[in-house]
Amino acid sequence: MKNKALCRFFPLALIVILACFCSASHAQTAPSNAQLASRAINDRVDALMKKMSLEDKIGQLVQYSYGSATGPDASHLSYEDLIARGQIGSLLNIHGSDEVNRLQHIAMEKSQLHIPLLFGLDVIHGMHTTFPVPIALASAWDPQLIRSVAHTAAVESRAEGVPWVFSPMVDIARDPRWGRIVESAGEDPYLGSVLARAYVEGYQQDDLSKPDSVAVSVKHFAAYGAAIAGRDYNATDMSDVMLRQVYLPPYHAAVAAGAATVMSSFNSINGVPASANPYTLTQILRREWGFDGFVVSDWGAVSELLNHSIGADGSTVARKAIEAGVDMDMEGGLYGTTLAAQVRAGTIPESVIDEATRRILRVKFALGLFDHPYIAPTPAYVATPEKRAEARKAADETIVLLKNDSVEGVGNVLPLKKSVKTVALIGPLADSQQDMLGSWGALGNPRDAVTLRQALSKRLGSRLLYARGVTILKGENETYLEKFLGQPTSPAWDNANGIASAVATAKKADVVVMALGESAVGMTGEASSRAHLSLPGDQEQLLEAVAATGKPVVLVMFTGRPSEIPWAAGHIPAIVQAWFPGIEAGDAVADVLFGDVNPGAKLTTSFPRAVGQEPLYYAQLPTGRPAHGNLNHFPANSEEKYMSRYLDVNNSAQFPFGWGLSYTSFRFSDPTLSQSEISLASLKPGDAAKVNVSFTVTNSGSRAGTEVAQLYIRNTSASVEQPVRELKGFARVTLQPGESRTVTLPLGFDELSFWNAQSRQVVEPTTYKIFVGDSSLADRATSLIVR
Repeated sequence: MKNKALCRFFPLALIVILACFCSASHAQTAPSNAQLASRAINDRVDALMKKMSLEDKIGQLVQYSYGSATGPDASHLSYEDLIARGQIGSLLNIHGSDEVNRLQHIAMEKSQLHIPLLFGLDVIHGMHTTFPVPIALASAWDPQLIRSVAHTAAVESRAEGVPWVFSPMVDIARDPRWGRIVESAGEDPYLGSVLARAYVEGYQQDDLSKPDSVAVSVKHFAAYGAAIAGRDYNATDMSDVMLRQVYLPPYHAAVAAGAATVMSSFNSINGVPASANPYTLTQILRREWGFDGFVVSDWGAVSELLNHSIGADGSTVARKAIEAGVDMDMEGGLYGTTLAAQVRAGTIPESVIDEATRRILRVKFALGLFDHPYIAPTPAYVATPEKRAEARKAADETIVLLKNDSVEGVGNVLPLKKSVKTVALIGPLADSQQDMLGSWGALGNPRDAVTLRQALSKRLGSRLLYARGVTILKGENETYLEKFLGQPTSPAWDNANGIASAVATAKKADVVVMALGESAVGMTGEASSRAHLSLPGDQEQLLEAVAATGKPVVLVMFTGRPSEIPWAAGHIPAIVQAWFPGIEAGDAVADVLFGDVNPGAKLTTSFPRAVGQEPLYYAQLPTGRPAHGNLNHFPANSEEKYMSRYLDVNNSAQFPFGWGLSYTSFRFSDPTLSQSEISLASLKPGDAAKVNVSFTVTNSGSRAGTEVAQLYIRNTSASVEQPVRELKGFARVTLQPGESRTVTLPLGFDELSFWNAQSRQVVEPTTYKIFVGDSSLADRATSLIVR
């Protein structure tokens, strides 16, 4: 028995020792949210806590989804009974004044302590007004756009009685096989951090009590986007250096911006489940970052700890979760049924329950729920011209022009001439309202969505020809669509005949627009990992058949992830990455196709040549045998063979991070530095930047356009290998033809530091190569010496 007890204690002891070591290595940070830390709120919390029984406290830690049987089955009571007894602190998937106020009245009038419920919902890219999916929004490289979208979502959420949104998702995603890459900002920690901060600012408005603000839940903490093989819910395994330098920065940025709550993730990190991980949830999140909000588990993540094999029963895993730092159990059914007995048995100190309860109550007080628990009658949503204009502007900014080659007799295929006689629109996504909303559409209504067919019909009338061509999936896969997506799949549809009809339609047109991709719901988002990234079903066959007509083809890709499209990249003259653009999808794509909008978006994820390259990202670590040049052929000699390369495909991305074309052209000058050498002693955490990098961007084309000027660095001599390039600054610059502007971007400790082998953030004596340009291929360069 003693040996068994020692073995059970030993892993925990290691974690505690590691936490103590790290706390000596990392400075304690001040509270992350001044409002939650305010004396006024904490005094009210303390006064309420004195009246609470153990059961009252545990009730605040329990969250159920209204309509699911989890809660009542666990206690043999209805939700209403549980609320009246104070045994539920939060509900998700409830909205609208009728239901919100009905349940809130039970909490405020029938429960002993009159503690309001906290209602939450997955509001990912809009509540009613559905904006482009997050990976698309990130492609704008525009923090102000993110703030605006988040604020609109906050206003609409509050009107529905939802003061808490499970957003933003700030997971770094470097493997597009993972379906939830659609919810991310992509592969880069610097850009991800900038946008994470913007989301929090837009949602929370720096004051949770405002009627137009909501509390965020930053997710999924931590490293959920690094699931092995891109398979959702899978384990992650990485060094502490990789965790801290690549995957943690966006979460940290969101916490520093005042995030009220954080959601723990499903995955394990180096063998320890993230929802029972004291190193990430307590040591890093609370001690190092000063987070003073509360942590909610993802759906059922506490009960799923049993599947992770870290406990033999529900009581054990619930204890591990709450002691690690998970304050609220979402749909796990374990906190409410197992914690009280463990506290009374002395297994869990009551102080642990007290602290979790206190954190949740602080957020409720900060949101003003105790003072204003009810909401005004929820008006029926109308997609007004003003809301449509905002959604269209967002979509216009997020569409990436991947390719725009010249065709003999036509010139550049895009923009289409408004005088074009006949346009053939072909593809299964040309007229699908549901798909235009993307996954996680909250309360978005597909009937509000404008499809590309509808938009082009308004512009072209009878000059538009249309053919569906094929279904997205085929054969037995169509039953998957029907079962899981709730979409009728026209089982009688014959793809072979559809392709023949599409080819006949293309032959009648002057130019062909093809709307291809993947289904938004079910093929992207949660539980939607894909082993193949090529066009699903018979879409590739359709594309090649139409291209064989010799007509100029514009490929419009509606997807939630980077795709593997090597044939299209080599044979189709114009390719537009539209993502899932929201309710104004069709009009926004038409804006770009006809040149009413000059595209300025840039990729935030690398597009592979082959799925075998994944995970593929620009910030690769160096190797002792780097592959030089464009090695598209089989190696001819040993000098070419024995290097870090594939035999059958180039190492590089088909379309790299930061890539995006325009209808005009831009020219960059060489960068200059405010000082070319800097002392190591002058670079300290929190200090203002010490070096300014300046360069000129000129619109050398014939029309106005927006360029995203990007700055990358390479540390050439570090104690730990550093990536061949890292983004460390960017600026959106809108210029008229012939206009030039000087861009100045700062470099300081935050930009120049890295995490060393001792898990310390440091700057060392070295030389940095600094690159500026329009993508991660930027070639205008200079050097900075740190002595």
